[in-house]
Amino acid sequence: SYDLDDLARRIDWTPFFRVWDLKGTYPAILSDSEVGAQATSLHEDALALLRRIRREGLLAANGVIGLYPANTVGDDLVLYTNESRTEPIAVFPCLRQQFRKPGGRPNLSLADFVAPACSGVPDYAGAFVVTAGEGAAELCAEFEAAGDDYQSILAKALADRLAEAFAERLHERVRNEFWGYATGEALTNSQLVAEEYDGIRPAPGYPASPDHSEKRTLFRLLGAERIRVSLTESCAMMPAASVSGLYIGHPDSFYFGVGRVGRDQLEDYAARTGMAVEEAERWLRPNLAEDESG
Repeated sequence: SYDLDDLARRIDWTPFFRVWDLKGTYPAILSDSEVGAQATSLHEDALALLRRIRREGLLAANGVIGLYPANTVGDDLVLYTNESRTEPIAVFPCLRQQFRKPGGRPNLSLADFVAPACSGVPDYAGAFVVTAGEGAAELCAEFEAAGDDYQSILAKALADRLAEAFAERLHERVRNEFWGYATGEALTNSQLVAEEYDGIRPAPGYPASPDHSEKRTLFRLLGAERIRVSLTESCAMMPAASVSGLYIGHPDSFYFGVGRVGRDQLEDYAARTGMAVEEAERWLRPNLAEDESG
């Protein structure tokens, strides 16, 4: 398992306070005139529980990554078994924006950030699954059995923060060591939180890649069961304090939202994924154009 001390130092506390409906940015929130006292007390309680977690080994952080030769074919991101680039090991069909943009700006797809196969440019991409949730259910059950819902919520929130810190730390090591496309990078923790680096790690179920079912391909590719992370029928990750996604290293890559998907792209996406159109509709329902969802 990964060193929790390393992850604890890298926690982004701002989203932690949002769990408790405390609005503000860490560390300024601790001295806020309205919520500072409550935020400080909450932070101290979290640090105390974090010390216990680390001392007693109550949570474990585990992760798995893969880096692959990659190119795009149309709007499909294709990962290959080796540098011959003849045998795909996984295909991630990407969606493309369809709404009209001012100034002739392009409609984006994640596929735009990886070199097309027809270009002859050898590109790469990666995938990851990390968790800091091993032991979280038992710890929360301990608190709930004692009637301490506050500590249970605190434990869940800390596990989530550790998982996000793990995703950030592993992405940093991918850029600096494992993939090594940014070996000269030297960023502070605040710069890492602000994502002041080259590359992105888009996650299935988020705006740039809204289909949660793509996690199935990701999990099969990496053998996520090795780190005891699994998917529910609705493709939620278990333990809940887990993060998964792809690594894209293009220096100009950024996050965006696909937005509404028309019937034409829905049918094309279903064909590319091998789904029935009705199943694709179910996974993409929040993104379907109004005349396609009813």
